[in-house]
Amino acid sequence: MNSTDQFRELIEAYALGALDADERAQLEAHLAAGCAECAKALEEARWLVSQLAYTAPEAEPSEMLKGRLMKTVRAEAGAAGGGPGTGSGGAGVAGTGMQAGSAKGAIPFWMWAAVAALLLFSVYSTWNMRRMELQIREANDRAATLLAERQKMQDRLVMAKKETMIMMDPASHKIALWGEHAHPETLEAKWHAEWGLCVEGEKVPMPAKNHVLQVWFIPKGEGAKPMPSMTVTPDASGKLMLLISNPPEQMDNTKAIAITEEPMGGSGWPTMPILWSGNVT
Repeated sequence: MNSTDQFRELIEAYALGALDADERAQLEAHLAAGCAECAKALEEARWLVSQLAYTAPEAEPSEMLKGRLMKTVRAEAGAAGGGPGTGSGGAGVAGTGMQAGSAKGAIPFWMWAAVAALLLFSVYSTWNMRRMELQIREANDRAATLLAERQKMQDRLVMAKKETMIMMDPASHKIALWGEHAHPETLEAKWHAEWGLCVEGEKVPMPAKNHVLQVWFIPKGEGAKPMPSMTVTPDASGKLMLLISNPPEQMDNTKAIAITEEPMGGSGWPTMPILWSGNVT
């Protein structure tokens, strides 16, 4: 470390009035020698100190800091006025009365400046700590958002992989869902015993406003009730793709699959006519 670097470490404390007498004298001698870098750094430090009062929010120094400052002020005041035994056996103090009291109460200007600088530094430190806490909280929020988006992307990739495997695997059971009423389109479903059911179609009409398409599983049992499953809405081009990883019924126990149009959120029982249906076995 060269001498310039050594003195530059003292400049901020010098601007705050927080150096002791020896350090202050050494730095002032160095500045008097004509160091341009340190002189410029001192100007910047003084400007920063002058701006701290305007940038820092209101804050109270700690009780510990207040106590230490007042203790220092009292000690300096006592040293300036003199203690017991000074003068001629203390007679000078007794004889001067209020003048002695005035001398005791006199506090050097530099001491007030140091107290103000320390208080200002405490306020600045509090403000800076709060600013850093806010920045850390914002960074954590951004990281959480990125992680959530990454998780969604991974989930979509897993679903797309399953859909492809179900549609391409020869072990998948193909089911044609024939359109009824005003829906002549034919949807295709493939059911894999391990990965679930995938339904897809092209040019599928969009359901009415606040409605969705819902899949139903019709069990084989006599008088068995339709089992509700997931809902889906075609995209703007009419393409429909739905993966049901956990069907409510096993393929061997299912007689047919049907699709109806239901209110948004789905229904527990079909409320509309069947639009597409197909036998599983």
